[in-house]
Amino acid sequence: MPPHHTHPSDPRPADTGMRAQIADLVTEAETQLRNGLWELTSGDAALARTAAAGLAEVVRPAAEQDALPVIKRLEHLREALAVLAVTLARTHGPLAWFLARASAALSPVLTWRAVPAAGRRQTFGAALPTPDELHDAEDAVRHLHTTLARTGDQAPGQRPPHGHDPSAPPSGAGG
Repeated sequence: MPPHHTHPSDPRPADTGMRAQIADLVTEAETQLRNGLWELTSGDAALARTAAAGLAEVVRPAAEQDALPVIKRLEHLREALAVLAVTLARTHGPLAWFLARASAALSPVLTWRAVPAAGRRQTFGAALPTPDELHDAEDAVRHLHTTLARTGDQAPGQRPPHGHDPSAPPSGAGG
C-alpha cells in the first residue's frame, strides 16, 4: 500500500493538495451532519472546540505565518498534527473518523524538513517543502480549525443548514 493511500471512495487522489483534501472531507462531514448520518454529541462538540482552539494556537493567520522562518512554520504544522492526534485519542465514532482522515491528509508534513542536509541518505527521505506546499498545509489547518470551531458551536442533534458554505468562518469570527 502506498504511504498516502486514500480510501477507495475518496473523490481525490492522495497527491491532491492538503487544502483540497480537507475541503472534500469537510463537505462530507457537513453532508453527514445535515442528513442526520452523524448525530453530534455534547462530547463531540466539546472535543471539536478543544481541537479548534489548539489549531488556532499553532497555525496563525497567513500574514503571521509567512513572516516566520520555515523551521517555525514546520514546527507549527507538526504541532497541529499533534493537536489532532491527542483529540483523536479521546474520541470514537464519526468525530474520530473525521479527525483520522484529516490527520492522514496532513501527514505529508511529517516527511518535511527545514534544515539543510549533506545528502539524502542523512535525511531518512525527508524533503524541504516548497513555499506553495507550506501555504497549502497551513490553509488546510485553518480550514479545519474553522470547521471544528463551527462544529463545536453546534448544539448536539442540531443540523447545519442546507447549502451552508463549509469554508465560511464561524459566526462572530473576524476573517
